[in-house]
Amino acid sequence: FCLNSICTGLNNLNRVRVADSSEERKTNPDKPTALENTIRSYIENKRPMVVDPSVGTTFDSLDEAYSFYNLYSWEIGFGIRYGKSRLNVHKKKCMQEILCGCSGQPLKDNSRSTRCGCGAMIRLLRTTDGGWYISEHRAEHNHPLSSTCGEKLHWQSHRHIDRHAKDLVYNRNFFGGMESIPFTKRSLRSLCGKISREQSDKDAMKTMDVFGKMMDEDPDFKYTVQLDEDSRMKTLLWTSGNCIDKYACFGDVITFDTTYRTNLYDMPFGLSVGVNNHFQSIILGGVLMRDEKEESFRWVFREFMRLVGGNENHPKTILTDQARAMELAIAEELPNTKHRWCKWHVLKKAKECLGAVYGKRSSFRAEFHHLVSELYTEEEFELGWASMLEKHGLQKQPFLTQIYEVRQKWAIPYFRDTFCAKMTSTQRSESANHMLKGYIPPGCSMHLFVKQYAKLQFDRDMEESYQEKRTALSGVVLKSNLPIERHAGKIYTRNMFEQFGECLYESGHYLVDEVEAGRLYTARHSRSGSREQWCKVLFQVKVDRASEEFECECGFFSHAGLQCPHVLKVLIHLGYEEIPGRYIMKRWTRDARDILPKHLRRYQKDIGNNGLLFHSSWLR
Repeated sequence: FCLNSICTGLNNLNRVRVADSSEERKTNPDKPTALENTIRSYIENKRPMVVDPSVGTTFDSLDEAYSFYNLYSWEIGFGIRYGKSRLNVHKKKCMQEILCGCSGQPLKDNSRSTRCGCGAMIRLLRTTDGGWYISEHRAEHNHPLSSTCGEKLHWQSHRHIDRHAKDLVYNRNFFGGMESIPFTKRSLRSLCGKISREQSDKDAMKTMDVFGKMMDEDPDFKYTVQLDEDSRMKTLLWTSGNCIDKYACFGDVITFDTTYRTNLYDMPFGLSVGVNNHFQSIILGGVLMRDEKEESFRWVFREFMRLVGGNENHPKTILTDQARAMELAIAEELPNTKHRWCKWHVLKKAKECLGAVYGKRSSFRAEFHHLVSELYTEEEFELGWASMLEKHGLQKQPFLTQIYEVRQKWAIPYFRDTFCAKMTSTQRSESANHMLKGYIPPGCSMHLFVKQYAKLQFDRDMEESYQEKRTALSGVVLKSNLPIERHAGKIYTRNMFEQFGECLYESGHYLVDEVEAGRLYTARHSRSGSREQWCKVLFQVKVDRASEEFECECGFFSHAGLQCPHVLKVLIHLGYEEIPGRYIMKRWTRDARDILPKHLRRYQKDIGNNGLLFHSSWLR
């Protein structure tokens, strides 16, 4: 049947150039479409791909040809767009090219454009009966292809919204204006509360049904329940197969936060959050708890490690709030994990306790944030803290005195040798709470809570897929055009390359002095006179050229996994064109997920190429 269709099309391959080009031919319901033919051909011939844009395939219209090639591009893993066309002497279109989304060249050098001169395309010509046929098909691509559904959806040609969905969006305001709504906001809130209470009947059973459906869709989905003495649900913990895979790659540092309580039972909800190689927050698991006692936290940490396969692979660092019960539980269940306080909770407490002193426009607030976030050494912190208290007359302020006594838990200079994957920033816990509020309505039942959590997880995965596609295909913008920056652009993800660029830019403020040739250098800030007296302006960098070891006293690499501005300045001074392999932490690279079992480890890209890429799990 497919062969007859192609033969019929080949009989009409006379190209219209001078003669009058009629309008596109009408669809014949008795004639199979190109898509029907290719599906039947796939079943008969058992070829690898379903859609086959072979030369000679005919279409009734350009829209049909575009949709056909777009289906093919989805199957392969790229996007498409219209290319050049040609008109005949009667101003009728007689040729149209449909190109890969990466075809053509960037409009300017050093841009983020995805265009890389890809030659994949189809060329369409008119038939004598007003239809179109494929006269040329180039299938080769010169760029990585998208492999997952999430990545493919971010191509422009695959973001199409059909007209029925558009109509629903356009007509979403069923009552017209706000003044036409026949009920008040208070009555709507009451109705939502009533619905939540009605849905709470047999809530535990409904929750187990939801988990059962999740296990059908994801065989690696896991959950566990802790019961009290009366066999009632006390704690509910769950995670997905995708989260377990992420923990294997990025479980070296996690935050655990239980400040969210918006549900029908006012149960604290704990969220385990990590950060991936795109510096995005990733959700690793959720837990609903009846109380926040030490034994409950001990059960949560123990079971979480069991579910994610981390019994022998505990995180290197965990960041939490200041809860004493949580601190004791971590010390017992995660003895090899370093426990630190999340900076967000410290700043939140400061806002509550300091009042007007911590106002948005106060100079104290800016100085306090600078001390918390931007210092390298303990000496800097001590001098800066004393100077701040004296300047604002806060030497006897109770809250500041209290947190100073436990500064080793939250002040970065005191755990600069602890790897934290740059997660001491405020955005992790704060964004996790913000995300939950956007998905989970107030007073919702447990099974609805789990469903909405799954939607949040799906959307986070979609955003991660977008960053994967962006890193694989988009270019990078160089700020300094140094060889070492070009090398970083090839190995790091887009977001991490931008953070590397910030460190490289900061290195421009330093001047290098050689203390001992080939062994010891100093990086001196060029504007030391304009900085605070207690700010450190001179950093020593120890060098071993034979083993390519560079150690700066600021300890930034051990803390963040990126080289500090001081070492970067020394590398540039010594003429290095690439970052030494031992200082490329794999968790920040494009190949961060390329982790194989021990017996297959030799096939990993980093081992196979040079065996030098540094993996953060080696710090454990």
